[in-house]
Amino acid sequence: MRERFLDDIFSNRANAAILSRWRELELRDGWLVAGCLFQTVWNRRAGLAPDAHMRDHDVFYFDPTDLTEAAERAVQARVEAALADLGVVVEAKNQARVHLWYAAHFGFPYPRLSSTRDAIDRFIVRSTCVGVRPAGRSWEVYAPYGLDDLYAGRLDPNPLIDHRPLFEAKARSYAARWPWLRIDV
Repeated sequence: MRERFLDDIFSNRANAAILSRWRELELRDGWLVAGCLFQTVWNRRAGLAPDAHMRDHDVFYFDPTDLTEAAERAVQARVEAALADLGVVVEAKNQARVHLWYAAHFGFPYPRLSSTRDAIDRFIVRSTCVGVRPAGRSWEVYAPYGLDDLYAGRLDPNPLIDHRPLFEAKARSYAARWPWLRIDV
């Protein structure tokens, strides 16, 4: 399943380009995560272009040494400059500081994290908890709940962060774009 996942995500030209330039981004504990990965998988299954419905490409990193918005904006600017020619939106977010703004933005508490993997573990929809990054001459795939539910199109709330209204909104949005997805509550 891992090789299939890598084949799928690399079929998206922006994912492939971002990952090919990963070392230039110089991100501490950095991962390419979320929608640009799982949506590419669903697009391929649906017979759509790999980048259909793609709003952005999320790049997570973890830097507990500077939790300021200014530091995060500086990383965002560096990432945008390195990837500007791709013509896609890339959002770089320091997961060490999410606990500082999450409740005000989403209305639910959020724990202080200890790594980017902690953040991936807590995506609202369990089957979308995926990340990838270079590892030597290969790729490290992080999917704490496996890849089977992602490929089966099963959407269920993540018990680590069961914010039901957020889950229901995301699941409805996903099912509107990929009607074959199954919402399991």
